[in-house]
Amino acid sequence: MQLTGDSAAFQTRLVDATSALVGDDPAIRFGIAVSGGPDSMALLCLAASAFPGRVAAVTVDHGLRRESADEAALVARWCVAHGIEHVTLIADATVTGNVQAWARTTRYRLIEAWRASHAIDWIMTAHHADDQLETLVMRLNRGSGIGGLAGVRAVSGRVIRPLLGERKAMLQAFVDREGLPYVQDPSNRDRRFDRATLRMALSGATWLDAQAATRSAAALADAEAAILWSVTQLADQYIRADGDGWRLVRTDFPREYLRRLVLHMLMLAGSKPPRGESLDRALQAAATGHQASLGDWLLKGGAIWTLRPAPPRN
Repeated sequence: MQLTGDSAAFQTRLVDATSALVGDDPAIRFGIAVSGGPDSMALLCLAASAFPGRVAAVTVDHGLRRESADEAALVARWCVAHGIEHVTLIADATVTGNVQAWARTTRYRLIEAWRASHAIDWIMTAHHADDQLETLVMRLNRGSGIGGLAGVRAVSGRVIRPLLGERKAMLQAFVDREGLPYVQDPSNRDRRFDRATLRMALSGATWLDAQAATRSAAALADAEAAILWSVTQLADQYIRADGDGWRLVRTDFPREYLRRLVLHMLMLAGSKPPRGESLDRALQAAATGHQASLGDWLLKGGAIWTLRPAPPRN
């Protein structure tokens, strides 16, 4: 398909963003995650035009709404009409816990299995700048640190998100201009879901710049990667196995490094990361030479910090 005018310019931006993320090898194949909503239909059309013969589409039917099968069929029909390989994957697990979290985990698991079995190099999703702004505000509201405030990553495993610099309004304008079929998921306006409530609140906050927020998130992602790299170096130098526990033999680091080094020891010990408040209390205790429990482990401060199995509870 041939795009012209503003649509062609949009396609160029997609190509440039994709090349910046994964390079421009002409042999790369892309799988496009398509729900049938306007954002993912825009991405599908743009990618199919930008990378002819190198695109396949995948839709996951979570089975949460009666309309979901029809929405998957809409995507399938469009793909057939434009010579694009398409598959619908059916959720194979029972809903547990938070519905949206379950759906997200199930979706990515199924798509990754499909990608690996079909020689697809990268999965593209249609996350955009407005999604990024929502994520940042939600995580600010939860007290997240650098890692959380890095938001939606442009590259995560084999998933890339080349539209993070684009506004949702641009995607809607594209589908309208090109006459693409799409559906609207009613859960996007269902106030039972935190993100939907936040989305509606942010829709009136025109003074917020979603693209600026995306740049901030990218900067934080770079900072997070740098910190993780340096923590790995410090852990190799200063964390030692000590019987059935671990010790940190240098402790004159900034607090954020100490926090991450303690988390690294817990990871080595096979323990789940503790809640933020528990870790904060343990760090404060260790910094003053005292000790504190972290689940089944005991962190003890001093010139050297040790992490050992906590004594059995009576």
